[in-house]
Amino acid sequence: MFSRSYTNLLDLANGNLSALDYGGSSGGGGGRPPRPRRMQRTLTTPGTLAELDEERAGSVASDVQSSLANDRIIVVANTLPVRCERRPDGRGWTFCWDEDSLLLHLRDGLPEDMEVLYVGSLRADVPAAEQEDVAQALLDRFRCVPAFLPKDLSDRFYHGFCKQTLWPLFHYMLPFTSDHGGRFDRSNWEAYVLANKLFSQRVIEVLNPDDDYIWIHDYHLLALPSFLRRRFNRLRIGFFLHSPFPSSELYRSLPVRDEILKSLLNCDLIGFHTFDYARHFLSCCSRMLGIEYQSKRGYIGLDYFGRTVGIKIMPVGINMVQLKSQLQLPDLESRVAELRKQFHGKTVLLGVDDLDIFKGINLKILAFEHMLKTHPKWQGRAVLVQIANPRGGSGKDVQGLKAEIEESCTRINQQFGRSGYSPVELVYRTLSSVERMTYYTLAECVVVTAVRDGMNLTPYEYIVCRQGIPGLDGGDAPKRKSMLVVSEFIGCSPSLSGAIRVNPWNIDTTAEAMNESIALSENEKQLRHEKHYRYVCTHDVAYWSKSYIHDLERSCRDHFRRRCWGIGLGFGFRVVALDRNFKKLTVDSIVADYKKSNSRVILLDYDGTLVPQTTINRTPNETVVNIMNALCADKKNVVFIVSGRGRSSLEKWFNSCPELGIAAEHGYFMRRTRDEQWQINNQCSEFGWMQMAEPVMNLYTEATDGSYIETKESALVWHHQDADPGFGSAQAKEMLDHLESVLANEPVSVKSGQHIVEVKPQSVSKGFVAEKILSMLTENKRQADFVLCIGDDRSDEDMFEGIADIMRRSIVDPQTSLYACTVGQKPSKAKYYLDDTNDVLNMLEALADVSEEVGSPEELEILSPSEEA
Repeated sequence: MFSRSYTNLLDLANGNLSALDYGGSSGGGGGRPPRPRRMQRTLTTPGTLAELDEERAGSVASDVQSSLANDRIIVVANTLPVRCERRPDGRGWTFCWDEDSLLLHLRDGLPEDMEVLYVGSLRADVPAAEQEDVAQALLDRFRCVPAFLPKDLSDRFYHGFCKQTLWPLFHYMLPFTSDHGGRFDRSNWEAYVLANKLFSQRVIEVLNPDDDYIWIHDYHLLALPSFLRRRFNRLRIGFFLHSPFPSSELYRSLPVRDEILKSLLNCDLIGFHTFDYARHFLSCCSRMLGIEYQSKRGYIGLDYFGRTVGIKIMPVGINMVQLKSQLQLPDLESRVAELRKQFHGKTVLLGVDDLDIFKGINLKILAFEHMLKTHPKWQGRAVLVQIANPRGGSGKDVQGLKAEIEESCTRINQQFGRSGYSPVELVYRTLSSVERMTYYTLAECVVVTAVRDGMNLTPYEYIVCRQGIPGLDGGDAPKRKSMLVVSEFIGCSPSLSGAIRVNPWNIDTTAEAMNESIALSENEKQLRHEKHYRYVCTHDVAYWSKSYIHDLERSCRDHFRRRCWGIGLGFGFRVVALDRNFKKLTVDSIVADYKKSNSRVILLDYDGTLVPQTTINRTPNETVVNIMNALCADKKNVVFIVSGRGRSSLEKWFNSCPELGIAAEHGYFMRRTRDEQWQINNQCSEFGWMQMAEPVMNLYTEATDGSYIETKESALVWHHQDADPGFGSAQAKEMLDHLESVLANEPVSVKSGQHIVEVKPQSVSKGFVAEKILSMLTENKRQADFVLCIGDDRSDEDMFEGIADIMRRSIVDPQTSLYACTVGQKPSKAKYYLDDTNDVLNMLEALADVSEEVGSPEELEILSPSEEA
């Protein structure tokens, strides 16, 4: 028996999004009526865009593109950048901007006339009776749209799936035991999906799909892109992950790994802080979904069913304007003076962290202890001030961490402390921004030893504070200086090239880094500080948001130039975006042209066209053989199988088709009928290059487990589809370069394909086969007036391109009905597509039926190889 929540997920998988409504309730038994839509918006007709009249007013497919400055951006996050408190008298609420919120400050990088609307939840439990008034007040005064989640749903969504599953996994912690991280809970995942759906409803209420950009933030809303993309196929969606993204070896342990990846791929641009995080995501896409990325002119993109999903790598910065204004607060200097008096004659090292198991606080304290032991000169002189912000949580792990930290502090202070000197000062409370800046200003060095963290901005704030107060070091013209010891596992580490990077798990090296940071010469500290300050000033939050929105706009430029289809159910939903001239081949249209034609050429690929790529037994079944014989029996037809397979296999499989032409090994071997001799379509008969290429390919085969070499009569093919995806691709690229270098002076071409590297004679291609067959017909004064070629892979693209060129060169009749058709909805040089091999066989069977009904009294001949010679 299924639970209600599980049944809801089944509804989602079947495309029934309305079934996921949480009863319309906000937690009360009677339920709450839907909140009326207060903001005017533009809706579009539900359904796939292929069914819409693109000229109709209000259609998502409108060709009118607005400039960025005139558009609006909807920023979606788990929480709104607003602070909400109940009034002292209990009547109503007070609201103010959360000045510490990144979402608030990203507006600084947007065009001045670009409207910003926020969608998210509040950090307060608003009763159902007051939600309407609160929502209207936030919309009117702050341009914020709150998403009110029922209490039990919110707990399972945030404290359940987000904090017990995603947060530990994204920080490299696997739940090996029930006490070590949270085991995957299906009901929490269901709550996560439902919460994301409720967020999508709030977005859709205020959405203008033709003009709005959507910018989704962080791991709480990984499922949101699927809901939005399903409703509006051409919506402009960006996502930015503010946490690390784990390596594929860890991420693959998540039971819903594919669902989350596919949801993210419904975005147009996905942002990460560092290349490491992006690389891990790309590796997951490759290993789990078989999608490879490409880099072009500095931009990284994933081709996902005709849409290019951009990858943005840009670390976030701080708000320089806000921080500099806070440095001018009147009581800051007095606070600094008070602290300087407290730590007079001491060298202060500072740690500012949330009380979190991933922040490495105790590792930092242990390293400081080791520094005091190995460098006794700092005993009585160096002080570690550790600010532990309790906001990180209060669970069992955090309580254990707190006890461990306090035990270490007590031990160190007892061993090295003396009257008036405590080596470790633990500040266990949340500090105001002014208090935090006071400590930054005093500290000689800031130490960050997180074992895994996203974009920790503590070093950036410290650098600005060390620069910003005139009386920082005393004297009339102080030299600004600062030092940083940072973990190599945090997002800002690659950006701070002057910092001392450490592996926080190595206590010895971290201790040496602390000693080095405070023992360096004043000039060296100054130079490092200047370098960091220049970077922090130029790469602030405004620079980050401006750069992201610019790339999001660029990623969405083709939205209104292509035709789109929404296909798939649940999290398998995706949008196929193709050229406007690319359409499905209908049986009625091709049959009509087939009937009125007198000279037909039919060119068919084999694997993936007549038989599925996934089948193990590639022998043609009786249906395929019967269709081939029926088409060949019509004397108006010239039918060829054009394949990369060897001639022996094709000859054996189609031995019962006497009139069928075969072009094997991409056309190197050709024969018109079964009784004719094979013709070699290449002037070069020397294959000495094989002795040069084979040793190279053997070298990579031995080094790449799962790879093998296929030896053909005219070509060598290296296959790596069964090898490790990442290693196989890397080896293929290396082999391609190696072979091109070794065979530079040989009459061969070296090409890479899907999981292959192939070496074959030059000028041998399926395009050459098409040109040869059609040219022979023309020379026999029987120009083709109907051409059909069907294929499914990259080698067939040569055939499609060759057919188009033949039309321009008048090799065929000007009124020729030309059908270049690929198998599968994907970008192609063909103008038509069929969904799969079943569609191909059904269409060919319809043509065969026409031939059998009409009959073919006129015999069509082409030159045999001997006649041509």
